[in-house]
Amino acid sequence: QVQLVESGGGSVQAGGSLRLSCGASGFVYSRNCMAWFRQAPGKEREGVARIWTTTGVTYYTDSVRGRFTISADDDKRTVYLQMNSLKPEDTAMYYCAAKASVFCGGWDGYDTWGQGTQVTVSS
Repeated sequence: QVQLVESGGGSVQAGGSLRLSCGASGFVYSRNCMAWFRQAPGKEREGVARIWTTTGVTYYTDSVRGRFTISADDDKRTVYLQMNSLKPEDTAMYYCAAKASVFCGGWDGYDTWGQGTQVTVSS
């Protein structure tokens, strides 16, 4: 059974930093696309950052580019999201997700999800 477990969320003041982790167990190596999504109350879920673990290529949504960094460790079983210069608008539940794809473009098709970790940024 494939599972993703997030950790590292918490409460910080604006301008602070957090690092989220996503650990994979029972992981099928073919799920080579990993991503972080977030959902704030009353808003739709949005893709934040994704990484093609085969090549290391990353992509970020405009609102976090330059502040957030997604990375994967060598054995591809843990994905991180380093979040710097946090803003109140970054407050949301953050979810890790995975899919298998020839090319890790787009935010669609993610079929394995974690339970989420809450990030709260106060002004």
